[in-house]
Amino acid sequence: MYDVNLIRKDFPVLDQVIYLDNGATTQTPKPAVDAMLDFYYNYTANYGRGAHRLSIAATNAYEDARDSVASFLNAPSEKMIMTKNTTDSINMVANGFGFCAGDHIVTSVVEHHSNIVPWLRQKEKGVDVSVVDMDSEGIVDPKNIEAAITDKTKLIAIGHISNVFGSIQDIETIIRIAHKNGIPILIDGAQSAGHTAVDLKKLDCDYFAAAGHKGLLGPQGTGVLYIKNPETIEPTNLGGGTTSEADRSCFVTKEPPESFEAGTPNLPGVIGLGAAVEYLKKIGVADVERHETALAKDVAKRLSEIDGVAVYGPKNRAGLVAFNVRDLEPHTVAMRLDKYDNICVRSGFHCAMPSQKFLGINGSSRASFALYNTEEEADTFVNAVERISAESKK
Repeated sequence: MYDVNLIRKDFPVLDQVIYLDNGATTQTPKPAVDAMLDFYYNYTANYGRGAHRLSIAATNAYEDARDSVASFLNAPSEKMIMTKNTTDSINMVANGFGFCAGDHIVTSVVEHHSNIVPWLRQKEKGVDVSVVDMDSEGIVDPKNIEAAITDKTKLIAIGHISNVFGSIQDIETIIRIAHKNGIPILIDGAQSAGHTAVDLKKLDCDYFAAAGHKGLLGPQGTGVLYIKNPETIEPTNLGGGTTSEADRSCFVTKEPPESFEAGTPNLPGVIGLGAAVEYLKKIGVADVERHETALAKDVAKRLSEIDGVAVYGPKNRAGLVAFNVRDLEPHTVAMRLDKYDNICVRSGFHCAMPSQKFLGINGSSRASFALYNTEEEADTFVNAVERISAESKK
């Protein structure tokens, strides 16, 4: 049985605030923090760089964490690269793919900047980029993706869940369209991994990028990149840890995943991520999804009934709700919620300017839910927004 009050005991900060900025970063549970402290206190050493007991312990813990994440996403460990965040993961693909002048990339207007800007940057090489429109609810029609494909298209990049609207894209259909046309596809899973079941074997996408510090409950500075066929991407950083042989004139890189993980990795962060994923497995991602989406759908409905409040996104949404209060800037709304109600929400463009400009809005406030939020917190939030809206009319 899902016991939110029991879960909350693992997140001490929740005694201080109502935290509804989970789309940016979630809180990290005690077991993950304890795992990091265990590393710092008992076996701090470098990864794969020594024969002594501490180095062996650190290396084993790092690889165990990789295995945990890979298992959670149903992917082979050797195809799971540990990165800094989703942005880092996507840029590894963008910079390692080897695009040439005349090549073509398809993405969409609903994307986070991290899934638009790296592709737009390829225009400096003479690459063409198509940015497909969304509808008024943040949904991208797969038919429009297919219509944008040309004989020069080398990659399609699409987000699973919008970080603004909570809209869920039909990625299964889009993946089928891509592969039917012989085109690899990257899925930005920043807002889906840990919030909904992700089965990479079943999805069969070519690249999947995700953050450790969002739905996976890991610490900041962690992320993952799944590469179905690692030989399709050149490592963008080389040096320590990536090389099996080297002399003054040449070098040989190791096999993946090590070839993609140059230098000393974020051992405590990755170990914490592994512990966080094991924690999430015990709770059950299906129950987490039901809990978060129920809160978000209820809040979206109730906010939409408040005079002067505009809500964005579809009814069938993930756990995010973007909204505006008439005559108030998003930052003003967020500051009032923080000052008077101890409620933390995001405000601004959420690193997704194109989608909000597409709707003609100058940013928004956003409440995003996690496994530890409660119905009582949702009530407090809705009542606070209603009060702020009423005050704005005076």
